[in-house]
Amino acid sequence: MCGIVGYVGSREADRVLISGLRKLEYRGYDSAGVATIDGGDIKVRRAVGKLDNLVGVLSEDPLSGSTGIGHTRWATHGRPSQQNAHPHRSGDVVVIHNGIIENYVPLRERLISEGREIVSETDTEVISHLIDMEMNGRGGDLLDATRAALAQLEGSFAVVAMSRHEPSRLVAAKNATPVVIGVGESENFVASDIPALLDYTRDILFLEDGELADIRDSGVQVSTFAGKRVSRATKRVTWDPVTAQKGGYPHFLIKEINEQPQALIDTMRGRVAQDTGDVLLPELAGLEDHIKRAERIAIVACGTAWHAGLVGKFIFERFARTPTEVDYGSEFRYRDSVLTDKDLMVVISQSGETADTLAAVEAAAERGTPVVAVCNVVDSSIARKAEAVVYTHAGPEISVASTKAFTTQLASLYLLGLFMGRLTGRIDAALEAEAIQSLVEIPNIIKRTLVCEKEIQRIARRYAGAADMLYLGRGINYPIALEGALKLKEISYVHAEGYPSGEMKHGPIALIDENLPVVVIIPWDEVYGKTMGNLKEVESRGGRIIAVTDRADTELRQIAEAVIEIPSTSTSLMPMLTVIPLQLLAYHVAVERGTDIDQPRNLAKSVTVE
Repeated sequence: MCGIVGYVGSREADRVLISGLRKLEYRGYDSAGVATIDGGDIKVRRAVGKLDNLVGVLSEDPLSGSTGIGHTRWATHGRPSQQNAHPHRSGDVVVIHNGIIENYVPLRERLISEGREIVSETDTEVISHLIDMEMNGRGGDLLDATRAALAQLEGSFAVVAMSRHEPSRLVAAKNATPVVIGVGESENFVASDIPALLDYTRDILFLEDGELADIRDSGVQVSTFAGKRVSRATKRVTWDPVTAQKGGYPHFLIKEINEQPQALIDTMRGRVAQDTGDVLLPELAGLEDHIKRAERIAIVACGTAWHAGLVGKFIFERFARTPTEVDYGSEFRYRDSVLTDKDLMVVISQSGETADTLAAVEAAAERGTPVVAVCNVVDSSIARKAEAVVYTHAGPEISVASTKAFTTQLASLYLLGLFMGRLTGRIDAALEAEAIQSLVEIPNIIKRTLVCEKEIQRIARRYAGAADMLYLGRGINYPIALEGALKLKEISYVHAEGYPSGEMKHGPIALIDENLPVVVIIPWDEVYGKTMGNLKEVESRGGRIIAVTDRADTELRQIAEAVIEIPSTSTSLMPMLTVIPLQLLAYHVAVERGTDIDQPRNLAKSVTVE
């Protein structure tokens, strides 16, 4: 997501800011900006697009000053534009911000009613106005004003504020969005991630939720939002720059697996109103009438995104009660598909550049079928051509094998299904309430699911020498069997197949012997008994069963060689949990086999050709 850098010291601040932002480019962004205190006033420079565009602006209109803040933005409120880019200035205060302010609409309305001029479409601008107003009433103290402004905010945020009245001071605050402080000699730094700081210091102080940092060139003081002082030692970071981007993990893949709880929070932020039970997708406003009368949904995707689409079929048909078909992009573009203006197409692509999926979007345009894209990359080709885009906000995914992009696609489809169900009036109220509550809880449940990694590591050592593996699932978890098999193939080069459990007798049972590990997804749901019957067929033929379940009873433990027990959630959301152990299993098998995990042979992150 967005990148933050701030500096107080004796260097030229703009150089430090640009250098730090360069280290954060891997996070993804659509605009950038910096601000410094220059001659007693704040100067701001902003540009749309890549950081080089901002560097061009600075070369024509330079900045000076030894205190400053910089930001790379990925749009969440308001389109990518110079006006919406950070930093945002209000009066004597300038602010940068990561996250989403959930109550910015009433705050914005209040500020306008009090005579404040709002010039951007962002939620961030209201923070700068609030701090500026508080400073006017608090004798110009930036720390107290920021603390008072934060008390009015609801949501998640990393905020850094600067005032022209205190030219050697920054104030940073954290709530559910990362902030790190770099401590130097007569200079100090703040950033959203460690790589931005490593050229200047290795001594890092980590802010916790509900804390502020008062940052001056002479030192850093941490306190809580309530004003209680916090004593915390710095930590010495010895990572090289590449390791720093990996957050200390050995591979991007395992880092991205562990980022899934936060990625899901980012995807859902601002889209779920728990108090009213509403799903908020204003990006679909222009398609609401069409969604109400749509007779069919056509989902088109490739690879892992196609597996997400298969789960989406279950979700759309359950919540919106709309018949749904799922196609591979490569198949859809070359068959004589029947699309009309009564259909709705939903395309799914991490990159937004997938050639076969893009061709499906163009085919839909020819037939008058509106397209909703579920996509991770702002302003990508598919995003530009679709009538509406539900961005996943997974952040950059560096590893070729997709993990957090997949689970955020599932969350986006879940939100889309609930939105359609409410819009069409076809979803049962009790089901809707249960679904929304379960969705809100899912990031924390995934955190608990990730605890199973050590057990999975032991299982991986046991089965890493297998030449083949079979993955079984039923109902909404059948696509997860496909996804688990794909992950294993992609990064460990072990041949694997995913199959519906109920299809065992129609061919795959011939493969079962004592050399074949069989991974089965068997949550405690309405088809548990049916899947158990399939497992007994595997057991009787000597198959080596690895079970993934949220309830391991005695019978299952007796027939399985290994059991991975995960938390429970609603049936519709279970794929978000059952996929986690399969991602970890593929990763640790690949580690055991010594393959190139982040860049597996023959694969590309974005498939932009046929």
